Amino acid sequence: MKKQVPCEIVENAARKKLEERGVSIDAIAEIVYQMQEPYHENLSIEECYDSVNAVLLKREIQHAILVGVELDVLAEQKKLSEPLQSLVDTDEGLFGVDETIALGSVFGFGSIAVTTFGYLDKQKVGIIRELDERKEQVHTFLDDLIASIAASASARLAHRHRDIQENRRLEDRKKREREELIG
Repeated sequence: MKKQVPCEIVENAARKKLEERGVSIDAIAEIVYQMQEPYHENLSIEECYDSVNAVLLKREIQHAILVGVELDVLAEQKKLSEPLQSLVDTDEGLFGVDETIALGSVFGFGSIAVTTFGYLDKQKVGIIRELDERKEQVHTFLDDLIASIAASASARLAHRHRDIQENRRLEDRKKREREELIG
């Protein structure tokens, strides 16, 4: 039997890939704040930061980051075979695999995450726009992955705030948050 890669190694690698590509947790938290602030009185950027970090604990997100960034880097190095090289290099509008990988990770956070992802994918808010416009690097997958992380973190906050509004017990809220990490 092959040895499994420890979760901590995968998480650290995913976070390092984001950092190497110029994406900070703060930049993603800013998008989350922009998405959720109109709906939550007294929302803090720290809550958004914490929500992004919680989303980054999900293995599915970590795996998507590792695969997506690797494909972007390989495209920059011209190491993909044709026609895949051209599709990824030019972020071909009908390609869709980049959105499919990113969208797959938002489903665990409900329809709010799905619709927020769609909005962020089209509007290119914050660091998503910056990545999309950087022509010296390929970010075909990464811009969509950041939209996915921000959408998931936004939805997580929305659900959490509703639980607080409804006076759900702290124990029940913590249980739900632990369950979110599965996947």
